[in-house]
Amino acid sequence: MAIAIFATIQPHPEHREATEQALRLMVEHTRAEPGNLRYDLFIREGQVLAFDLFELYVDEAAVEAHRSSAHYQAYRASTAEWLAAPTQVQLARPLDIAPFN
Repeated sequence: MAIAIFATIQPHPEHREATEQALRLMVEHTRAEPGNLRYDLFIREGQVLAFDLFELYVDEAAVEAHRSSAHYQAYRASTAEWLAAPTQVQLARPLDIAPFN
């Protein structure tokens, strides 16, 4: 069964560019993972600087493979000091999603 992840990343303003570059690299690598169905990056408009990720995987094993990947581990290590708050992560099970093209 598919599993979705909604993640919010809040960098310190002085690390905005570096965080965005790291996230764009994550997008590139994660979309190539065999169990990944979607990996979309957003930036919030408004008062709080935040990036949002919408991730969709075929199953929990694909999520675990992603979290164990070298690119995910490198991202976590390189951005740890750049964040203004812990990354917020919410997992969800899709009930009604559009078909993939």
